[in-house]
Formats: sequence, C-alpha cells, structure tokens
Amino acid sequence: MSAPGRLVALEGIDGCGKSTQARRLAKTLGATVTHEPGATALGREVRSLVLRPGASLDPRAEALLLAADRAQHVAEVIAPALGRGGWVVTDRFSASTLAYQGYGRGMDVEELDRLVRWATGGLAPDLVVLLDVPVAVAAARRRGHGADRLEALGAEFQQRVAAGFAALAEADPARWVVVDGTGRAEEVAAATLAAVVDRLGWPDGAVTGGAE
Repeated sequence: MSAPGRLVALEGIDGCGKSTQARRLAKTLGATVTHEPGATALGREVRSLVLRPGASLDPRAEALLLAADRAQHVAEVIAPALGRGGWVVTDRFSASTLAYQGYGRGMDVEELDRLVRWATGGLAPDLVVLLDVPVAVAAARRRGHGADRLEALGAEFQQRVAAGFAALAEADPARWVVVDGTGRAEEVAAATLAAVVDRLGWPDGAVTGGAE
C-alpha cells in the first residue's frame, strides 16, 4: 500500500508517555491523531476484550484480535487520511504486536510480523518514535490509575516488552528513532518533534516553530 501522506507511530511500554506525546506532536504538525487499540467501533470492542482485567484469552487469540483492530484501523482511519495527503500520528501500531505478543508473550516474532503485514495490507510507518523510559519509572507513572490486563502482568513482562522494542529499533535504524522519555513533557515533545522533522521534514501547511 502506498500513499502520499506520512505515518508516524509512537511506541513504548505502558506509562512511557506515548498518548500525551502523540497528541502534542499531531497538534504541532497539523496531523490526524489516533491510537490502538480502540480507534474504531470494532476496535473499542476489541479493546474491551483484550484489556479487561481478568479476561481469559489465549495468546494467539489476543494477537488475532489485535490484528483485527489494526486492519479496521487502517481501513477506516489511517488509509483515508494518508490518501488525502495528510499526516497521521498513531499512539501504537504494528511494533506493539511484535513487542507485546512476540517478546512479551514469547510468540514467534516472524509469524507475528507476517500477520501484521497482512492485517495492514503492507502499510508500515514512515517513522517509528520509541519513547525510552525505564520500567520502574513507567510503573511509577501508572501508579494509582488502575492496571489493565496487560499492565497487570508485572515488571518482568514489561521488561521483556522494553527489550523487544529496543531490539526492533536497533534492527531498523532507518525507520526508528529513540527519544529519551524521562524528561518533562515539554522536553520530550521538543525532542520528538526534532526527530520527526529531521527525518521527514514538515508537512505542507504546518505552522513551523517548534513544540508547545
């Protein structure tokens, strides 16, 4: 799948600040902001199934449900925006499946990669920004918010996921950039914006001048 727009994915472990930074980045770039799972009506049903505390799901079923969410997300939100020439910033995309269900759950990463490519019709981000935050720091940020089903798997699981994200970034430096996510939100926003502009430039019509 090819499109004239640009797709930027923000990735990282739970509590790394992706949601905040995705919104800030999209506002600065004049881009569409979206997220996974749950950006469509189907996705909201999937999110409820996958993240509901105490839900019993086989890891393969979990991966397939998330693939269904992503297929609908691409068809309903991402591809139309890209097709109009717009930029899209998404809070999570394909790499989350590889990191969480692959490295975290211990499933075959190559098999998951084929599933992901099929679900997206071959659509891949133009740039993946990994917000790098230590597991302990991310856990402290999440404290008091109530853990969803994946967050409740604990520090060892999150550490495997973090290692997975790091391995994916190291294996594809042309598509990935790592940003230190431990600073103040404004500092992380500025570093994220700088990384995106350095790799992709500014969207047509964007008001330049930096992050908020």
